[in-house]
Amino acid sequence: MIKSLSIVFPLFNEEKRLLKLLREIKKFSFKNKLNLEFIFVDDGSTDSSLKLLQNFKKTNQRKVKFNIISYKRNKGKGYALKKGVLKARNKWILTIDVDLSVKLSQINQWIKKKYIKQKIDIYFGSRLLKNSKLDARKHRIFMGKIFNFVLNLLINKKFIKINDTQCGFKLYKSRLAKNIFINMKENGYIHDVEVLIISNKKKYTIKELPVNWVHVDGSKINIFRDSFKMFIDIFKLKLRYNL
Repeated sequence: MIKSLSIVFPLFNEEKRLLKLLREIKKFSFKNKLNLEFIFVDDGSTDSSLKLLQNFKKTNQRKVKFNIISYKRNKGKGYALKKGVLKARNKWILTIDVDLSVKLSQINQWIKKKYIKQKIDIYFGSRLLKNSKLDARKHRIFMGKIFNFVLNLLINKKFIKINDTQCGFKLYKSRLAKNIFINMKENGYIHDVEVLIISNKKKYTIKELPVNWVHVDGSKINIFRDSFKMFIDIFKLKLRYNL
């Protein structure tokens, strides 16, 4: 079903976690039979992230198809993903977080278990499914439940048919992903919700799939500040799309 895959990583100041990720990419590429393309979007990093990426590309360009998008001003995860998705060249696009809270090998498990069907357009990794394995801090689980409560309270349920909107591991048919992201206005963390809204308005089919998710230290999210901002942004989405 999946023969070619573009994998998009948004990142901001990730020098401490990049080396581990780049080692994983080499292993994943070596073992995988898929036509792979890796796209890193450096969202205005001020550390040595960009230099690490450039060095990796220079020394591995014959082994790994590796593209870098970089700009000076930090604009947010949603904006970075949009830049990466629109640059992708393969028939499927996977978006994934740099911390590898869900590992690259998860896509192989989905393929092996024959979860990917032609009739489904988009797959959301979900930490809330029965078959998912979750290793998370209690306060994050609590905040996730509050987020879902507010989301279901503010947004019409017919547009939010997914239980876990915020897991970073998502798989799209490329043509549809580009159609979604080119119309996306939200640059921050709440972009996932806008992806759902646009997808449902366009009548794209979406399915949640189980993931193995492990908490990794070093998150850029401030639980209290960013959670409050996300709630405000949900309300703005409600007004923007008249939901």
